[in-house]
Parts: sequence; structure tokens; C-alpha cells
Amino acid sequence: MNVLMIVESCFGNTAEVAGAIAAALRAGGAQVRLVQADAAPAPAGEDLVMIGAPTHNMGLPNPASRSQAEAKGARAPLPGVGEWIDARPRSLDAARVVVFSTVTGGFMSGSASKQMAKRLRRHGVQEAEREDFRVLGTTGPLADGELERAGRWAETMLAAVGAD
Repeated sequence: MNVLMIVESCFGNTAEVAGAIAAALRAGGAQVRLVQADAAPAPAGEDLVMIGAPTHNMGLPNPASRSQAEAKGARAPLPGVGEWIDARPRSLDAARVVVFSTVTGGFMSGSASKQMAKRLRRHGVQEAEREDFRVLGTTGPLADGELERAGRWAETMLAAVGAD
């Protein structure tokens, strides 16, 4: 299985989750190309496209939220995954797409993965499965056990795509 994983990470937490997912996929025999959103190519025949982002202001990062993150010491790439999705809707047509995000949790925290799935639906991607991984604050760290859970989630994606 060939996987393209596109990630936007400001404080490194989403990148850590992406690394755990990529490691689990590779351990299962997948070929994984992990790239930052600001350098991401269009999909080119991959079996699975995975897109990850941090949750900012209850949704996907945007220019204003990236500026706020930079003021707190983050590296906030531009373009991010939202812009990448908007620029490449047709190239996602043939791929299975899953999305993931890091969230602080709580009732009012929102989810970048939920917003990505909605944006993908607007571009015609019908079934974007999603998952959220918890961080303990804006800058992190990840909650205990989240990297292990990310690896297990990757194994379920490997099994699901392998069964298709």
C-alpha cells in the first residue's frame, strides 16, 4: 500500500502523531511519504491519503490563528492543509482519504478533522474517515497514550485499505 500523508503542525504535536502513524503503517508494510502541507504534492495514485492538522479556534488553522500561534513560538507554515485541500479537489477523487487532528479536548474545543471532512465533502470526497488525538494544552504535550493510540488507529487504516 502506498500512502501520502500531508501534515500541518505548529508546535510539533501533530507532527509527532503523524510520525507514530507513519511508523505503524511502515511496520505493516506500507510505503509512506510524509510531507509538510507547505510542500505537499498532489496525490499521484496513492492508495491512501492521510491529512493531519492541529485544531485552532475550534477548526482548521487559518492565517489569523497561525499568526497567534507564531506569537507563542510556533512554526506556522503557509499554505496549510486547508489551503492544500482547496487547491487540489480533483486529484483527491481516486484516493481513499482519512483525516486526523490534535485537539485540547473539552466540550467547546472543536476539531480540525471535522472541519477537514466537511471541506473535503464540499469538494466531492464522500467518505473521509477522521480521528482526533488529545493534547494537554495549546502547545502540548500530547496526552499519555496518544502516540500508541495513533499507531493502533494506523493499523486499522492499514487493514481497512488492504481489504478494499
